[in-house]
Amino acid sequence: MNFHHVTIVVLTIIFITGANALGDENSNEVAALRQEINQLKNLISDIKEKSARETEQLRVEIKTMQDNYESRISEFNKKIAGIKSDMPSTDDSGVTGADSRRIRDNSFNPSIGVVLNGKFSDFSEKNSEILGFGIGEEGERGREGLGIDESEINFSSNIDDKFYGSVTAAIVREGDEDIVELEEAYIQTLPDFGLADGLTLKAGRAFWTLGYLNEHHAHSDDFADRPLPYRAYFNKSFNDDGLELTYVMPFDFYTEVGGGTFRGDDFPSGGGTGSSPESFSGFIRIGADIGHNQSWRMGGYYLGSNVNLRNSNEDKVTFSGESDLYGTDFRYTWAPTGNANEQEIILQAEYFKRDDDGFYNDTNESTGSVRFDDDTRGWYVQGVYKFLQNWRIGARYSELTRAKTPAGLEDSALDAKGHDPNTTSLMLDWTNSEFSRIRLQYNYEELSKNAEDNQLILQYIISLGAHGAHKF
Repeated sequence: MNFHHVTIVVLTIIFITGANALGDENSNEVAALRQEINQLKNLISDIKEKSARETEQLRVEIKTMQDNYESRISEFNKKIAGIKSDMPSTDDSGVTGADSRRIRDNSFNPSIGVVLNGKFSDFSEKNSEILGFGIGEEGERGREGLGIDESEINFSSNIDDKFYGSVTAAIVREGDEDIVELEEAYIQTLPDFGLADGLTLKAGRAFWTLGYLNEHHAHSDDFADRPLPYRAYFNKSFNDDGLELTYVMPFDFYTEVGGGTFRGDDFPSGGGTGSSPESFSGFIRIGADIGHNQSWRMGGYYLGSNVNLRNSNEDKVTFSGESDLYGTDFRYTWAPTGNANEQEIILQAEYFKRDDDGFYNDTNESTGSVRFDDDTRGWYVQGVYKFLQNWRIGARYSELTRAKTPAGLEDSALDAKGHDPNTTSLMLDWTNSEFSRIRLQYNYEELSKNAEDNQLILQYIISLGAHGAHKF
């Protein structure tokens, strides 16, 4: 065996020995690695099992929260539906067509509201008479100095699913006494009553649909007193006992028609007797929105009365006969910023014509019964600008157009002496909230010839309790 063979044998032995040694060492390492892999598999298995348990628990909690949320949403939707059923109906134009005194929240049965209305008045003229017209007690100028004006107590509620009811009593000062006057006491049908869609029937005593202001309580007016046509023709407002049917038509724009029949006791009627009604009314109104920040409404009205005895001028002037009153109104609102709570401009006007055919008698002047067949007219126009969220300014002009004085009524209260009564008013008011307002107003009145009356009025209006929404 040569050296070369010996070398090969030795290398072979070394290689085999090294391989065996390396094989033993690798075997130990592989076993250890397998053990670690098994431990890692067990750990992963534990993590998966724990994660599955936590995921299931979380799923159950989410399902419970979802069920609870859906239950609350369902209850909330039911409450919303109940509130909507109590709200006045509104046509597509956004103009309210139902009654202004409906209370939004019927949690209390009935809802109770109180309006406090106080004034301080200062007049430059001692006496104030609207010559040429028979004026009722409420249409007169009012008292000078500090005083409580017409304060109200209102009870209102949905009676059930078919009727809504409201009662409003006013506390007023007449002479040296405080008296309680029943302004409104009526029931009104709800949609579930069964009338055709859009039809509403109201019965009792109410401020009926006759011009714009008549439906509103005095505390919601934009001025501290009513314009001359309402003082002369309505004794401030017409709220005779009767019933009225109205129908909001299913048009794309607001259209409402209606009419009523009344006992015939309240001014400009008077002396209603027997079971037959003595006064009848009819009206039509239309309106719509202009874009998103403007709206308008206008209407035409009629009131006809068989007057048995209409008393005025502290019962010294009487009228008996037929009296027909025609009227029209217009109202426009514009919110320049798109939000009426920030800024708003309101333009409003009404025009009336009254045709009397009968007999007047001024007992104070001993005229006896004098035949009268003529018409008088009255109108006003006003504008109100809300320039800040809580502040408004306004101006109003109103005028009455006299009739010719018939022979026999010269120098009586119905003799205007060739003068048409007129009034100019300026006002500034501050509204802290929908429940409180303070107003300062100046009037320049010339109700009879050469009788210029400068008036200053400071007024506060405070609402307590439930407060009904005012109409458009």
